Amino acid sequence: MNTLLTQKQIQSYREDGFLLIENFLNEEELSHWRQVITEAVEQRDGRKMPGSDKKMGEDDGINKESEYFGKVFDQMINIWQTNDAARQIMLDERLGKMAAELAGWNSTRIWHDQVLIKRPWANPTSWHLDTPFWSFSDKRALSIWVALDDATNENGCLYFIPGSYHETSFENQGIGKNMDAIFQVYPQLVTKRSVAAPMKAGSCSFHNGLTIHGAGANMTNGFRRAMTCAYMPDGARFNGIKNILSDAQVARLEVGDLLDDDAQNPLIYTAGIQ
Repeated sequence: MNTLLTQKQIQSYREDGFLLIENFLNEEELSHWRQVITEAVEQRDGRKMPGSDKKMGEDDGINKESEYFGKVFDQMINIWQTNDAARQIMLDERLGKMAAELAGWNSTRIWHDQVLIKRPWANPTSWHLDTPFWSFSDKRALSIWVALDDATNENGCLYFIPGSYHETSFENQGIGKNMDAIFQVYPQLVTKRSVAAPMKAGSCSFHNGLTIHGAGANMTNGFRRAMTCAYMPDGARFNGIKNILSDAQVARLEVGDLLDDDAQNPLIYTAGIQ
């Protein structure tokens, strides 16, 4: 993996709230990731999260317009918990180090991974933020997004609004049909330019969870697959939002409690420890 970051890349990320890295995986690594993730998805038999019978595309009570959203992409969360090979990929400390260097913290925990699959003719993903969905509130939280297929303007590549994370907050507008709904909360950003982020399979991007981003429709008869993972700093605390936590986990937590359960949010990197 191409995991060495330059100071120029780190500075660019901190200015814009996102960073593209070409050729993140070599051909052998890309083939391995595809094989492992395909196997992990098949093992789950459509179940969206471990320990739940809810299937992909069903109403999850989080996103507006569930019928529409079910045709935006298939989403499968925390495959690292149900497939050993996926666990080896997602818990790689090199990924945690990249997250730490970009975010500016010392130690990295996984919040959750997710496979995102845009099927042929899938709906666009409207402008949204990530962190307001999550069970902790940290302005540095970020995600990696690895292209398993070429992500193009035609099949639904990512788009970002550069620098937007400097002006957004934890208010959650959700994800609905309307691309411009986010600007009801952040009207000052409606005139900002957006940037398309097409990338070849094996390339990746990082983006801050408060960077406004979305994806186009899949206007092709092929699939657009991506593997993503959200990261948080060690020391993050529960904010009262359930998100991907189970009822039993939430019942054991009070607002302000540390999210330090290694079975749910493993520590994958600490600066100075090799």
